[in-house]
Amino acid sequence: MTTRLTTTDGRSVLRMERRLAHPPERVWSALVEADRLATWFPSGATIEPRVGGKVVFGFGGDGVVTDLDPPRLIAFTWETDHLRFELSPDGDGSLLLLVHTFDDRAGAASFAAGWDSCLAVLDGAGPVDHRVLHERYVEELGLSEPAVTGTAQAWEVRVERQLVHPVDEVRAVLDGEPWEFLEGTGHGARVRLVRSGAGAAERDRAVRDLRSAVTALVERLGGAPVTREPAVP
Repeated sequence: MTTRLTTTDGRSVLRMERRLAHPPERVWSALVEADRLATWFPSGATIEPRVGGKVVFGFGGDGVVTDLDPPRLIAFTWETDHLRFELSPDGDGSLLLLVHTFDDRAGAASFAAGWDSCLAVLDGAGPVDHRVLHERYVEELGLSEPAVTGTAQAWEVRVERQLVHPVDEVRAVLDGEPWEFLEGTGHGARVRLVRSGAGAAERDRAVRDLRSAVTALVERLGGAPVTREPAVP
């Protein structure tokens, strides 16, 4: 699977491409029919198959079909997110391109791991360890890298990290360190650490310190807890 995370118009765009063993005509029914969606999609869904048609999700929330070109393309909203599924022939199988557009960049690893697991089921593969996938995607997508704003004269450095561990487990290892707890994507804690100051050298030191702080926190947590359900948009 090829996975990329980019930014378009201020929103995060996750692109995941996977080769499936079946031709587009066969995969198509799994993308649009409620009984087939229930076998792999992260939420049950009923789709009215027309542009402007209503999408009703089993986990709650509605959407609208924005694009439809059977058996090649379907796209729809899920609350504020947008999902686009494109199929193309590839030998005796097909290529599926999933494009997920959303606002919560720090949650991208949860989305990527969730979709990876879902697409594996769609392709007939066995269960995947969501916890391991999440941590792999954090590194692959660069989500532990601190963000820097401002100038050398007045800067702020922050790192926001979605974890696969529950809040109480994370609190137990922080030992009074000044991490903030935020609402996150998925079932683990979301934490943030912020430094501010002046001077380029101090800013660069803060970047290194926050990068090390995230690594140390994950190491102290000592791996992932019991497997949870994949995140959904």
